[in-house]
Amino acid sequence: MARVKGALMTRKRRNKILKLAKGYWGSKSTHYKMANQAVMKSLKYAYVGRKQRKREFRQLWIARINAACKQNDTNYSRFMHGLKLAGITLNRKMLSEIAIHEPEVFTELVSKAKAQAS
Repeated sequence: MARVKGALMTRKRRNKILKLAKGYWGSKSTHYKMANQAVMKSLKYAYVGRKQRKREFRQLWIARINAACKQNDTNYSRFMHGLKLAGITLNRKMLSEIAIHEPEVFTELVSKAKAQAS
């Protein structure tokens, strides 16, 4: 049986890393060893960033809801508690969109939440 050398697969694997490192500064885009380190680190940052993006959007929605609640003389926690008691199940993303684009509807939601909370 003929001896199989690993040149083809090794080259494929290296080219895959170098392709991912395209656009990196200096040797990181041309030298395999440095490119591999940079790509591994960037993939780790990308993984963490996908989780952080979800957190940051939730914080943004809560800040928007809180600002709209303060305009209607209540705070975020009382508003959310009142909504839960009233049986209104809107998520924070939709509540923030309503607060921005339809303030009169949001005011009605606040009044319903206040009525249930008191």
